[in-house]
Amino acid sequence: MKKLVNFKTLVLLIVLCASQVKAYAQDNVIDEVVWIVGDEAILKSDVEEERLNAQYNGTKFDGDPYCVIPEQIAIQKLYLHQAAIDSVEVTDNEVLQQVEYQINNIIRQIGSKEKMEEYFNKTYTQIRETMRESTRDGLIVQKMQRKLVGDIKITPAEVRRYFQKIPQDSVPYIPTQVEVQIITQEPKIPLTEIEDVKKRLREYTNRITTGDTPFSSLAILYSEDPGSARRGGELGFMGKGELLPEFATVAFNLQDPKKVSKIVETEYGFHIIQLIEKRGDRINCRHILLKPKVSDKDLQGAMHRLDSISNDIRKAKFTFEQAATVISHDKESRNNNGIMANSKTNTSKFDMDQLPQEVAKAVDKLNVGEISKAFTMINDKGKEVCAVVKLKARIDGHKATMTDDYQSLKDIVIGKMRVEKLDQWIRNKQKSTYVRINENWRKCDFKYPGWIK
Repeated sequence: MKKLVNFKTLVLLIVLCASQVKAYAQDNVIDEVVWIVGDEAILKSDVEEERLNAQYNGTKFDGDPYCVIPEQIAIQKLYLHQAAIDSVEVTDNEVLQQVEYQINNIIRQIGSKEKMEEYFNKTYTQIRETMRESTRDGLIVQKMQRKLVGDIKITPAEVRRYFQKIPQDSVPYIPTQVEVQIITQEPKIPLTEIEDVKKRLREYTNRITTGDTPFSSLAILYSEDPGSARRGGELGFMGKGELLPEFATVAFNLQDPKKVSKIVETEYGFHIIQLIEKRGDRINCRHILLKPKVSDKDLQGAMHRLDSISNDIRKAKFTFEQAATVISHDKESRNNNGIMANSKTNTSKFDMDQLPQEVAKAVDKLNVGEISKAFTMINDKGKEVCAVVKLKARIDGHKATMTDDYQSLKDIVIGKMRVEKLDQWIRNKQKSTYVRINENWRKCDFKYPGWIK
């Protein structure tokens, strides 16, 4: 029995036919529908935008980009359709955080906001809005994939069998890894500097309440939270658990959007907050963050103290582990004898490029057991701190073995099983999804031949 095609699909078919006639009539088509997947159209401009992004990021395609890219978009649409059926969603906060990270990364690499706008031939706002939608789709696809794959269980015997079947020249190579211990010190900030920061925040509050300057304008000009400053300090809707406790307590007690909160201190610095809207147990607010600055004198003093402590450790007056437990300001490592934890692998082992840049530079010059000279770095709270590190262990790059690299091999096998499971899901989904491809875009060696029935 023939499948019924809904009205939206019929309209898209008409557009597709019209675009085909237009394509034959002229080569410089402004835009056209090149694929239809279910009820969704893939435009030539979508493909061009992805190609431009890939070109900027240095991404290489295994084949013709005008074949690979639309197929990738089509696969994404299969996942998004399933996510809509299964009510798989992501929060605005997740999307905003990822967008800010991506934009800041682009600006850092390309040089400035103006250069970014010139490269993409769009305004900052347009880039942000485009990126917001694509980022939301990308996060939903990832969440949908995790749901489809589920929790894969695997035994050591299965890992061993996989490893035994691998040809010798295909055995995975494990890059050099290190284990690092760290002691950090946050230089003491003078009371006068803290008072100066509070004075500035009180001045901002006065300008806002008197109607002299909008909160959002002051946030753009002065807030030291780069992620929210560009949005006028707006954080997006969040629950209490997504905010720092001190911040959440004050923010959720705000009732009047016209008023500004008292000054709030968190581990990031000092804030003032303004309510935008409450929705149930979630809140959208804007804030201005100011961070007290450390003087060069206090910074040098902390560096000297750490060098002195390092010398005492070398003289065996006490151990690095003891010093880290007693004096280090790094909460994550302090209770683990100073050992840094890799959040990506949930282990203490790091590839060199996974370490913070300043730590990697210090570690690169050390032999196992040696302690670095004191150096400065920016911690994950955006504060300038002083640190010394000790190289606890270095495992040189090598071909994987079951004895030394079981966890890495296990991850490889699980990854392979995930890919196979998703691959089969795509092939099955193709069979039940309406797909129409523009004649000019069919001459491709697709990864999944089932697009053309």
